[in-house]
Amino acid sequence: MSSDENLISEGRKVNLHTSSDNIIIVENVSKKFKLTAKQMKKKNLKEKEFFAVDDISFAVKRGEIFGLIGPNGAGKTTTLRCLSTLIRQSSGTITVNGYDSVKNDIDVKKNIAFLTSEMKIDGHFTPDYYAGFVGKLHGVDPVILQSRKDELFKRFGIEEFKYAKISTLSTGMKQKLAIVVSIIHNPDVVIFDEPTNGLDVLTAKVVTDYLLELREKGKTVIISTHMMHTAEKLCDTYAMLFNKKIRMVGSREEVLNQTGCTNLEDAFFDIYHQYNKEIN
Repeated sequence: MSSDENLISEGRKVNLHTSSDNIIIVENVSKKFKLTAKQMKKKNLKEKEFFAVDDISFAVKRGEIFGLIGPNGAGKTTTLRCLSTLIRQSSGTITVNGYDSVKNDIDVKKNIAFLTSEMKIDGHFTPDYYAGFVGKLHGVDPVILQSRKDELFKRFGIEEFKYAKISTLSTGMKQKLAIVVSIIHNPDVVIFDEPTNGLDVLTAKVVTDYLLELREKGKTVIISTHMMHTAEKLCDTYAMLFNKKIRMVGSREEVLNQTGCTNLEDAFFDIYHQYNKEIN
């Protein structure tokens, strides 16, 4: 990696604790998994331990959309799962709105929404029941919960189907319901893993438009994606991940200036090729 790229990455690391605007701080985080013999063979690895992410650091400002950008297997999903406390990092620290992800994991959960394409909702329930059930689990006041359901069902076009069995809904409608369920408690931080993955163009636009609305309302949004047009449309700050490490962090202007490119996709491949030269 070039010294100019390091300036961006290191500059962001230096500022991790100096800005009161930082709602999320990820510092020197690594996640290591132990592999079975079958997994070692599948991944063509000789070591029994596997780093999914390796010593990554970044900070996310309150009220911005932050993008983890990288190819499949780069470590994006693992990073988000650590952020959301679904798994614990092997080393390093994560704080969300002042709460440590390990010591105060329940408080972190109260402050975030986490949505992944792997989220499954029982098809026997109705959207109205399921959203209400999740809201109660989060301790949302009944009056506020009803207001949230009304607002979000209308916003995502679910109102007409709120008493239908979830199993009868279209894939796009189920995805929109998953979003509603995830944010029913009105969290400060919204974490989406590949938010438009597998969606038709109309549903994808509804989702991306809503993420922009959340930013306008002062919410903090973190997404992972390998789709450059989605990242360029949504994100204020980008963290480029290749082979388990963050190679560059910066705004669109910073990334383009440092790479000499005119668009994010070209910048992404420029960083990718520079990195590959180093390891080959």
